[in-house]
Amino acid sequence: MSSSMNLVALLYLVASVFFIQALKGLSHPASSRRGNVFGMLGMLLAALTTVWLIVQIGGEAGVSGLLYVVVALVVGGGIGAFMAQRVQMTKMPELVAFMHSMIGLSAVCIAIAEVAEPHAFGIVAAPGMALPHGNRVELFLGAIVGAITFSGSVIAFGKLSGKYKFRLFQGAPVRFAGQHQLNLALALATLGLGLAFWYDAQWGPFLLMLALAFVLGVLIIIPIGGADMPVVVSMLNSYSGWAAAGIGFSLDNGMLIIAGSLVGSSGAILSYIMCKAMNRSFWNVILGGFGGEAAGPADAQAQQRSVRSGSADDAAFLLANAESVIIVPGYGLAVARAQHALKELAQKLGERGVSVKYAIHPVAGRMPGHMNVLLAEAEVPYDQVFEMDDINPEFAQADVAVVLGANDVVNPAARNDPKSPIAGMPILDAYKAKTVIVNKRSMATGYAGLDNELFYLDKTMMVFGDAKKVIEEIARAVE
Repeated sequence: MSSSMNLVALLYLVASVFFIQALKGLSHPASSRRGNVFGMLGMLLAALTTVWLIVQIGGEAGVSGLLYVVVALVVGGGIGAFMAQRVQMTKMPELVAFMHSMIGLSAVCIAIAEVAEPHAFGIVAAPGMALPHGNRVELFLGAIVGAITFSGSVIAFGKLSGKYKFRLFQGAPVRFAGQHQLNLALALATLGLGLAFWYDAQWGPFLLMLALAFVLGVLIIIPIGGADMPVVVSMLNSYSGWAAAGIGFSLDNGMLIIAGSLVGSSGAILSYIMCKAMNRSFWNVILGGFGGEAAGPADAQAQQRSVRSGSADDAAFLLANAESVIIVPGYGLAVARAQHALKELAQKLGERGVSVKYAIHPVAGRMPGHMNVLLAEAEVPYDQVFEMDDINPEFAQADVAVVLGANDVVNPAARNDPKSPIAGMPILDAYKAKTVIVNKRSMATGYAGLDNELFYLDKTMMVFGDAKKVIEEIARAVE
């Protein structure tokens, strides 16, 4: 048996190495496909090793229980494959939030099973023996983080989808008097129940602790507005990793500890990057700062201000006669599914000798990396895609900046208005280009609920309409 366990440990270690390579590959678009392959191979190896471990340790009981494992793998894998094939790019953030919720719920279910039958997991030698105090701490942490991740991800899913009328799922934050004090009281009560469970592993404190954690997950997310959703997605990603790592400790599963720690730490780092890109502190996001209002129509004063509008033909003339063009994709581009039309337009401009580059803001879209994946789906060359810090110095020399469905990430108020709620937020310097073309459906505000000064500059031309239709018209006119 010891040789079998050594082999299991070795296979889990190999799977962990695959996960590390996957994370490394996913750090750059050019290597992302390879990273995905490593991730899939690691998960396949981990799943097969676990199945083999069940048979080896469980004996006849393990063989009889294997049917449930296989059914779960087939059902879960089938749903995952179906969702991956059908999901639209605009729905990717919701899918990610849904996956986070499933990871959290899995951690909770495993914790409940371990408390119910610790001997079945090898935590204790025989039925009726008390859980060791160390395992109680691990179960407490894994279960609490998992419960918060599950309920918080469900709320994030609703906010991202924007199609549910239930108030908690609306993009606008839900706030009430004494909200922060209530959250603090629930957190302290949860910790207190965790201590009670550590002292005497009884079902009462454990289940009540889980119930409070589920409620706390909801209350943490509902006051966060749409502007901060990219940070929320990244934060929940981190939570799901720590939940998996906590359960990995209680199961004495090294692979689960490593994989969970990778997800948890990378999600935490990404959350920091997102907050830095928005000039926000992590705690400011969690406690619900700006981003208070979902996108809506511009206020009455903004509607009275005049803008210079033009047609697709006007935009085509400017682009065809430019030497350098920088394109800023935003969520509006994703909604219109216009990435393929955009690539065709860029190719036609390139054939005319126009230099075309894409500028990506860290929080563009509804999740980290949303625009990168969008362009990768259209097979836009990686060497044309630039991050904010790399492309910003080039806007001043660009003949035309084309803003497609982006709003807050190109708002000059972040630089020029110290009283603005987004003051200090790093932005793409589209306003520095010689000419700016902005495509939007209307003059509606972005997630931050702020009017965009870029739209009213003398150098800016607004082209209203669906992004895909407008880009296709511009491409035809360029010919």
